[in-house]
Amino acid sequence: MDLSLMAILSQISAYPSLAVILILVLVVTIVSGATDAPNAIATAVSTRCLPVGAALALAAVFNFVGLVGMTYLTTAVAETMFSMVNFSGNTHQALMALEAAMIGAIFWGAFCWWRGIPASKSHALIAGITGGAIAMNGLAGVVLGEWMKVIYGMVFSLVAGFLLGWLLVKLIERVFTAMSRRTSHFIFIAIQDVCAAALSFLHGAQDGQKFMSIAILGIALSFGMESPSEAGFPFWLMITCSLAISLGTVLGGKRIIKSVAMDMVKLEKYQGVASSIATVITLFVASVTGMPVSTSHCSTSAIMGVGASKSIRRVNWSIAKHMVTAWVLTFPACGLIGFVLAKIFMLF
Repeated sequence: MDLSLMAILSQISAYPSLAVILILVLVVTIVSGATDAPNAIATAVSTRCLPVGAALALAAVFNFVGLVGMTYLTTAVAETMFSMVNFSGNTHQALMALEAAMIGAIFWGAFCWWRGIPASKSHALIAGITGGAIAMNGLAGVVLGEWMKVIYGMVFSLVAGFLLGWLLVKLIERVFTAMSRRTSHFIFIAIQDVCAAALSFLHGAQDGQKFMSIAILGIALSFGMESPSEAGFPFWLMITCSLAISLGTVLGGKRIIKSVAMDMVKLEKYQGVASSIATVITLFVASVTGMPVSTSHCSTSAIMGVGASKSIRRVNWSIAKHMVTAWVLTFPACGLIGFVLAKIFMLF
């Protein structure tokens, strides 16, 4: 399968729906940049370790680097995305179903951004393509063994983020007890800045691969292949998707930063360090093991764990409740939208 830009343009002339899919991939990537990527820098801003403008610029740069860099190291997350659904069959119908899935994910992501809720675009995307695959091939459209990695990832991100946040803040309190406030202040700022860069890198690595995998899946389907298999990612696609994430972060990041780390729980600098390190560890483990997880899941769980280490009352559970509700609704909502739209689109 030729993945050069000229070859893809040739495929678009034969299958115009492929152009729609690629455009939708860019749109959902921008939406992710606006709604999910800001979680990586939220604690650095709320603890005043980074001003908003500098944090957004840092996130934009390291999302770019993370997407390109991690793709050369491992494509485990993308391979999970390829393998969890089955779009085999009529090429035109497969492209229509995939197109419907992308529209469902974009609709849900835009709704959550409007409400200021850092819902998971990753899970919206997964649910959407699952609904589209079921619409095309019934229950055979879901490869259960691979799809279960989504559930493992969701449980892992919630539990590991919360526990690591709780444990790390206790450890930091012990280690820095004897240190002067001024010295620890500068150390925490330095660590938080490094963590913000690392988190942005890992967000690009996780979400960037998910969105690129859909683009490659669409391209593979247009060539009559059921799966991209060992096709890899062309450099032009990596650059395009990474720029889209960065653009979304710059345009829409402030709204989510306020919701995640300024309204949910008030953090001191050392607490922000604990939550950021917890999120880095969680995201890194998920990335190398191929579990598709959400940056917002990992980050908000870690923040709640840190807040709960002092007192359960320090966490604004009403905001946490709204986010959990959004997470729970994402799968049925996006799955249903993807299923219904796919059935409609396949009629044409």
